[in-house]
Amino acid sequence: MTTQELLKKAKEAKRTLSAITPEDIDRALGAMADKLIENTDSILEANAADIDAARGTISDVMIDRLLLTSERIAGMAQGIREVAQLPCPVGRVLKRHVREDGLVIEKTSVALGVVAIIYESRPNVTSDAAALALKSGNVCVLRCGKEAHGSAAAIVRALREGLSAANLPEDMVLLIEDTTRQSANELMTADGFVDLLIPRGGKGLISAIVKNATVPCIQTGTGICHIYIDSSADIDMAVNIVENAKCSRPSVCNAEEVLVVAEDIAGEFLPKLKARIVDHRTENPVELRLDEKAAKVIDGTPAGENDFDTEFLDYILAVKTVKNVDEAIAHINAHSTDHSEAIVTRDEQAAEKFTRGVDSSSVYVNASTRFTDGGEFGLGCEMGISTQKLHARGPMGLEELNTYKYIIKGKGHIR
Repeated sequence: MTTQELLKKAKEAKRTLSAITPEDIDRALGAMADKLIENTDSILEANAADIDAARGTISDVMIDRLLLTSERIAGMAQGIREVAQLPCPVGRVLKRHVREDGLVIEKTSVALGVVAIIYESRPNVTSDAAALALKSGNVCVLRCGKEAHGSAAAIVRALREGLSAANLPEDMVLLIEDTTRQSANELMTADGFVDLLIPRGGKGLISAIVKNATVPCIQTGTGICHIYIDSSADIDMAVNIVENAKCSRPSVCNAEEVLVVAEDIAGEFLPKLKARIVDHRTENPVELRLDEKAAKVIDGTPAGENDFDTEFLDYILAVKTVKNVDEAIAHINAHSTDHSEAIVTRDEQAAEKFTRGVDSSSVYVNASTRFTDGGEFGLGCEMGISTQKLHARGPMGLEELNTYKYIIKGKGHIR
């Protein structure tokens, strides 16, 4: 099926949305979760073929992004069930105004219509996006990268089986077959067919879509995430937080890429951090790329010109030393992609200054950046993490996949 044919199917499915009740959607989500579990073997078989084809062409860390296991599929199914338990956003009255003459004006939440998402090599995005789109009353059009297409196709088959079992149109969830740039270009310019386009992937993909899209799109960010270790920080806490933010899963967008350290604490903190994430780490020790001042404290690789502007997605951490929280804020705002930043401190004034001054979608005090995630934020799962400021910011859940319209109720009112 061509991309244009698929978009026409999505538009036809959109016309059925008004007749589908929240109860219908919740029943369908339950069936979709069940079908994911039932089709685990076929999904794993497709994923194994994707993994075999990708080996040698992408890094081991990126292979982990692509990999599915029975446990991960069970987690995907659980994510769908959790989305089903959330309140339906469609039809909520966001604001109500009654004029003196009795005219009632209600600002009411409504679905966007057709939500398209372009993503790369994370197959779990397939079920997350479909569940959130459906629960928020939207048709979902998926376009994944070639590395994950076999896995995504197997997942979509299972999800469509669930829709059919619940007597809803299978075309509420559609996967584009073409993985070339042509299909991405067609989605970007699908005026009249796509109501919102969301890119999830690397800097190149997101930049191309933001630059070339003629349909509305939301910029989801690459994650050059920073953690600043203030001079008053609890050093053991700081080491634990940095280890988690960098090492727990470095291939994801909420992983730390840059460490910023106050000069007053660098001499004590950096050797302890290096011992934890480099010297005593038998698997995947972290490569530290150090500025000149940090290099006087510990051994590492000299930081290159671009290291403070790179999303490594690997066991690499750039290290910058600063005088104080003001310099930290200035450095972060100059190099951040507006995703997630953190401060580790025992100084409440420094924490307040940091949270006010850092201009990112998620700002942490004494916690790892790895929490920037729809599930962790209570959204069930996420459609992406928006780093822009209009319509949606941070992890995007159900509310961000709705817009609103005004419904006005009168009794023969005329103006």
